[in-house]
Amino acid sequence: MIDAKLLRENPDVVRASLTKRGESTDLVDQVLAADGDRRSSIAAFESLRAEQKGLGKQVAQAKGDERTALLERTKALAAEVKATEAAATEAESRFDALAEKLPNLVADEAPVGGEKDFTVLEEIGKPRDFEAEGFQPRDHLELGELLGAIDMERGAKVSGARFYFLKGVGALLQLGMLQLAIAQAVENGFTPMITPSLVKPEVMGGTGYLSAHDDVYRLEEPELYLVGTSEVPLAGYHMDEILDVSNGPIRYAGWSSCYRREAGSYGKDTRGIIRVHQFDKVEMFSYCSLEEAAAEHQRLLGWEKEMLDKMELAYRVIDTATGDLGASAYRKFDCEAWVPTQGAYRELTSTSNCTDFQARRLNIRHRDADGKPRPVATLNGTLATTRWLVAILETHQQADGSVRVPAALRPYVGGREVLEPVGR
Repeated sequence: MIDAKLLRENPDVVRASLTKRGESTDLVDQVLAADGDRRSSIAAFESLRAEQKGLGKQVAQAKGDERTALLERTKALAAEVKATEAAATEAESRFDALAEKLPNLVADEAPVGGEKDFTVLEEIGKPRDFEAEGFQPRDHLELGELLGAIDMERGAKVSGARFYFLKGVGALLQLGMLQLAIAQAVENGFTPMITPSLVKPEVMGGTGYLSAHDDVYRLEEPELYLVGTSEVPLAGYHMDEILDVSNGPIRYAGWSSCYRREAGSYGKDTRGIIRVHQFDKVEMFSYCSLEEAAAEHQRLLGWEKEMLDKMELAYRVIDTATGDLGASAYRKFDCEAWVPTQGAYRELTSTSNCTDFQARRLNIRHRDADGKPRPVATLNGTLATTRWLVAILETHQQADGSVRVPAALRPYVGGREVLEPVGR
């Protein structure tokens, strides 16, 4: 939710942000008009309500014809108060509905443009040269099948397209990644959380995930939504609360299964586990003051890089362009790992600074130095997820179809340094 005062006093700031996102600015005028109606409706209601209270005192002191006249006015006024209150409520609802369609502002530092207009901030590690090593790399699905780690065929048989089974060393690798991520998070002051997979509409909407391009599964009775990230329940965890962030950020690390419809992605990444309907993830989530949000954003990025380094991957960090930001994000950094068989970098992590956008919608505040309640900032970042298996298997494969295990994951696969194809 955009600050109504900012919108009212500096609408051009909001218009400029929408333009950078590649969106129409017409909504700004609609919201401003609704805000004017809302404020005038509230003023009319409060004026009549004040008159109603004043008449009540006059009636108590009046007598005779004066009392009769005042009682008649009181009766008529009661109907007017009721009508103006209903009008004010309707105007408030109309304003909220329109204002909630406005995405967050974007950072001045973020590159302007669409999906391909990101800025590469750094490249870490060097992609393997399989040609120099003398063999053609297999893709992650072929490797997963050789290792008995991934079963897409039976996943489709049981649940349909874009579902899968992780089994044997595949399951152990994923569990190892997630456990390692939780351990690292705890070392850095995060509280580990296993979060609900279903949330109420006000929580899903409050995080900004119910947009015109929503990608979520919805249950009708009762109305609940399957989460696509534990960011959603972690954002709702402190809904309608005042937090104490005077001693620094409040940090959670959420372990959850995640569900996405992948609407509009048909024909894209249909092979393997890059783009699927269900996956597991450990997500970092921070609450802090607005003043500390930029620094916390950099810390989250640092912890993501630390985990990717443990996986011994070649990757790059990008500053996501304004037109590719989600509705809640003010700025977003992605870490993209090199996938050898695609000859391209693919996203493995994202970390977003959502400033006070989600907190305003979910009514999460803290007290500033003067004791005044102010919205907190919320931030999120991926620490490990199923898709990482794609880069791990392909990066560390060997010519015979075996896969070398990154040192950090070896304790989670029985100490094995190499995963051998099944039946060998």
